Amino acid sequence: MISIKVPSVGESITEVTLLKWTKKEGAWVDRDEVIAELESEKATFEVNAEQAGTLIQKAKEGDSILIGDVLAEIDETAAKPAQVEVPVSAMPVAAPVAAAVPTQAPVAAVANNLKTSPVAAAIIADKQVDATQIKASGYAGKIMKTDVLEALAQPGKVAFKGQTLFSREVRSEKMSNLRKTISRRLVESKNTTAMLTTFNEVDMTAIMQIRKQFKDKFKESHGVNLGFMSFFTKACAIALSEWPTVNAYIDGDQILYHDYADISIAVSTPRGLTVPVIRNVESLSMAEIEKTVVVLAGKARDSKLTAEDLTGGTFTITNGGVFGSLMSTPIINIPQSAILGMHKIQDRPMAVNGKVEILPMMYLALSYDHRIIDGRESVGFLVRVKALLENPALLLMGKDPVVSLLEI
Repeated sequence: MISIKVPSVGESITEVTLLKWTKKEGAWVDRDEVIAELESEKATFEVNAEQAGTLIQKAKEGDSILIGDVLAEIDETAAKPAQVEVPVSAMPVAAPVAAAVPTQAPVAAVANNLKTSPVAAAIIADKQVDATQIKASGYAGKIMKTDVLEALAQPGKVAFKGQTLFSREVRSEKMSNLRKTISRRLVESKNTTAMLTTFNEVDMTAIMQIRKQFKDKFKESHGVNLGFMSFFTKACAIALSEWPTVNAYIDGDQILYHDYADISIAVSTPRGLTVPVIRNVESLSMAEIEKTVVVLAGKARDSKLTAEDLTGGTFTITNGGVFGSLMSTPIINIPQSAILGMHKIQDRPMAVNGKVEILPMMYLALSYDHRIIDGRESVGFLVRVKALLENPALLLMGKDPVVSLLEI
């Protein structure tokens, strides 16, 4: 019998949560096959079988397990089940597929996992009713005609998903390790930093024109889309080089300055907020930044981020605009000293040379630790980011090409 123990994933981590088993109890597993997914306070990782054999689970999904505890056992003495081969003659022959016949009947907007009577489905499609909000009275949870009519008779009254009107149900759900860590770090950030936020706004016209003009050629040349993040990270890298305190940490009675820009990008996942890091942004091209963002976002979505992906950032960018946020005050990602908040691009009337013009504007918010960053640095940094974004040619060398040419 081979014991599979919870591996060490970091010096400060003492326990993990079993997210899910990828192999069932008693199932045959091959050597190095993934058998489970675990979540620490920093990242999600997989556990592989150390030998081939039959899986014996020693924990349940959702359990908290200490580092070094036995997660599962592998019975390597068990015989591998024989695969049943189906003779070719016994295989079913595919029936010819009839050509699709156009129909004028409305398609009912009902999810596959919901059952409805034909009449109920027709009413749902005609009246555009959200079928998930209808209480079913039919056998085995089938939605009947009377159920739909009752829902239509109560316009504006929408029960919570899976509940009835006037429900008083309270659900309890255990916090994941990741959510516990997010909670602890946010409170620690508020309690241990002298946080202030300064605001500005940026005209996104130039960047939007560049993306419109070159997006297809960029995609063809580099295989990735030209997004906003490459412009913002590049602008921040230049501004961080000019305002070093914004890129610094407090370490006891010392200030640690970083002569490089490792920029953390806040990514929302179903399990919580994560902040993977783009290393040495100042040394990357726009295409390299976009490719890195795609890789990190994919790993975050699939819960494949490692501790290495999540540690070591010197500055953070968060984009609440993707959710529709017009303005917010982001919380510093400690031990960093500043975080930039991007927001929704919105057409607004602006005064330009004495005339009113409608421009695509975005509010920017810089939250910073006032213990080491003064108002001059914070405002100067944000004004510099604004100037770089409104004049993207400056991103090439940090200076106006004409000013560089004239050496002034």
